Amino acid sequence: MQWRSIVLGLLLLRLALSFVLWLAFGLGPSWGFYQSFPINFHFNVQKIDLFKENEKANARSNTWLNQGLENGAEHGGSCPRNSECDRGNSYLNFFEDGRDEYARKYNTFPETLKAKMKGMAKEMFYFGYENYMKYAFPKDELNPIDCQGRGPDVLNPSNININDVLGNYSLTLIDTLDTLLVLGNVSEFHRAVKLVIDTVSFDKDSTVQVFEANIRILGSLISAHILLTDSKQPFGNIGLVDYDNELLHLARDLAVRLLPAFENTSTGIPYPRVNLKNGVPPNSINETCTAGAGSLLVEFGILSRLLGDSTFEWVARRAVKALWNFRSNETGLLGNVINIQTGQWVGKQSGLGAGMDSFYEYLLKSYILFGEKEDYKMFHAAYESIQSHMRRGRESCNEGEGDPPLYVNVNMFNGQIMNTWIDSLQAFFPGLQVLNGDVENAICLHAFYYAIWKRFGALPERYNWQLQAPDVLFYPLRPELVESTYLLYQATKNPFYLHVGMDILQSLEKNTKVRCGYATLHHVVDKSKEDRMESFFLSETCKYLYLLFDEDNPLHKSENKYIFTTEGHVVPIDERFREKAWRDLFPGDETLHADREKPNMPPANTSNCNRIPDERRYALPLKSVYMRQIDQMVGLL
Repeated sequence: MQWRSIVLGLLLLRLALSFVLWLAFGLGPSWGFYQSFPINFHFNVQKIDLFKENEKANARSNTWLNQGLENGAEHGGSCPRNSECDRGNSYLNFFEDGRDEYARKYNTFPETLKAKMKGMAKEMFYFGYENYMKYAFPKDELNPIDCQGRGPDVLNPSNININDVLGNYSLTLIDTLDTLLVLGNVSEFHRAVKLVIDTVSFDKDSTVQVFEANIRILGSLISAHILLTDSKQPFGNIGLVDYDNELLHLARDLAVRLLPAFENTSTGIPYPRVNLKNGVPPNSINETCTAGAGSLLVEFGILSRLLGDSTFEWVARRAVKALWNFRSNETGLLGNVINIQTGQWVGKQSGLGAGMDSFYEYLLKSYILFGEKEDYKMFHAAYESIQSHMRRGRESCNEGEGDPPLYVNVNMFNGQIMNTWIDSLQAFFPGLQVLNGDVENAICLHAFYYAIWKRFGALPERYNWQLQAPDVLFYPLRPELVESTYLLYQATKNPFYLHVGMDILQSLEKNTKVRCGYATLHHVVDKSKEDRMESFFLSETCKYLYLLFDEDNPLHKSENKYIFTTEGHVVPIDERFREKAWRDLFPGDETLHADREKPNMPPANTSNCNRIPDERRYALPLKSVYMRQIDQMVGLL
C-alpha cells in the first residue's frame, strides 16, 4: 500500500504546483491570446490587480479577451493617448528585443521571388479555369474532386446554399471574364465573351438570390462590357470585331428579371429571391438580410447610367435609404435581418460580417463612383457608429495598454455584445478602411486575421475570439483576406504584405488543390475537403493574388483609376458615371442636385484600388511589432 500513497502524494503535489503556476502566470483563458509571448512576473501581478479591480470598476474596458456577453455594463474604452497608463502593461513591450530579426524577415521581397509568386498565382487560376471549361462548362460550377459540373439542385428547391447562387447560366465563366483580362489573356477573353453571347440565356426556371445574381453575373457583364468598349483601352486594343453591346443587353435582361423583387413591398426593400422566368415565388418569405438588400447600388447604378434609364438605380437607392431610415435612433446601427413589409428588425445583430458586410462597402464605393454626397454621409455616420459600438480593445492601434482592436457582434439597439464569434467575411473590413483613409487601423485589424490564417492555413468561417478556437470550421476559398492584403500593399508598398500573400498562396496550393481544381476545406484543422469550387475563387481570390505580385499590371500603370465591386469586378472611376441622363426628370428634387459632386472632383478622403499617388501613400512604416505579434499569436488563436 505504501507505493499507492507515494503515487497519490506525487499527484497531489503536481496539482498544487500546477495551480500555483496557473495563478501566478496567467489567470487562465483571460490572457490566452498572449500566453506564448515572453512574459514576466510584473505583467501577471498587474493582471491579477486588474482582475480584482474589474469586479468593482465601472470603467469601460479596453480588453476583449476576458469579455463575454455583456449585461448592461459599458464597454469599449481604453487608455487615452499620452495618458498615465503604464506602457509596460501593454503586450507591445514584449517586442522590443529582436526587431532586427523581423525587419530582415519581412522588410524585403526579392524581384525574382515576386515573379515566381506571380507565376504561381497565374498557374493557380488556369488550373481551376481550364478544368472548369473542360469538365463543367456550361454548368455553373466545377466539382474539383469528381471533375464534374454542378448546376442548381432541382430535386431539392429548398437547398438555398446551392440554388441561391447557381442559376443554370454558366456562372463561373461569366464571373471570371475580367480576370482573363487582368492576366493579360486577350484571346481567351474574346473566346469567353463569344461563348457567353452565344450560349447564355436568363430565360430560365431558376429561383436565385437577387444579391448573388447581381454581384456575380450582372456585375461581371457590366465590367466586361465597359472594358471592351473603353476608349482609353487600359489593357491595350481589346476591341472585339462585330461586338454590338451584347453583354450590356444581357445585363439589362437580367436586371429586368430581378426587378419584380422590388414590387409589392411596403418598404421598398426587395424580396431576397426571384424566379428568372416567373418573378417572385408565391411562397417567398418577407425577410431579407441588410447586405442582400442594400448591396445592389453599384451594379444597378452603373447600368442605369450606361442605359440612361433611371429605373435600376432608383429601386436600388430606395432600398438603401429604407434600410438606413430603419436604423436605431440610439446607436445608429442596423440589424442583419429585416421584414420587408413592416420594417421590423428580425435579426438584431449588428456586425461587419455575413448579412452586413457589403452594405457598408457599397455606401463608400457608390460615393466614389457616383459622387453623391448622401452616400458618403451615410457611410461616415455608419463608420462612426461602428467605431463607437462594435470596436473593442485599446484606443490606439499601436500604443497604450490592452488588447489590439477587434470588432464584435453587438445588439443594434444598445451595443451590447451578442456573441463571441467573428466570421471570415469580416476580413474585408481592413480593405474598406484603406479606401476610407484609415490605414493604421487597417494594418492592425489585418494582422489579427492574418494571425488566424497562419495558425490554420485558412480562415475558419467563424472564429470564437473568447475561446480562441474555430466555431464553424469550413473555408470555401474566400477572398476577403487576400483583398485586404492587396489593398494594404497598394496603400503602403510595404513588402510585409507580399510575404502575407505568399503565405496565403502557398497555403492554398498545399491544402486545397485536388485533381481538377481547388476544393473547399470542410475542416480547417484536419484539412478534409468538400467537392466545391465557388466562382469567386477565380473571380476574386486568384485575381487579387495575381495583382498583388504584378507591379506592372495595366491597372497599376494606367492613368485611369479603377475600383473593384464586392465580387472583385473591375470598373473605372469615370466622369460619365457622375452624370445622370435623367436629372431633368426630377426638377423638384433639390437634394438630387445639391448633393452631387462635380464630375472633376475626386472622392474625399478615399484612395483608389489601382494606384495611390506617391504624395498620398501612407508614410508610417510597419513596425516589427506587427510582424512578431503575428508569429507569436498563431500558436494560440
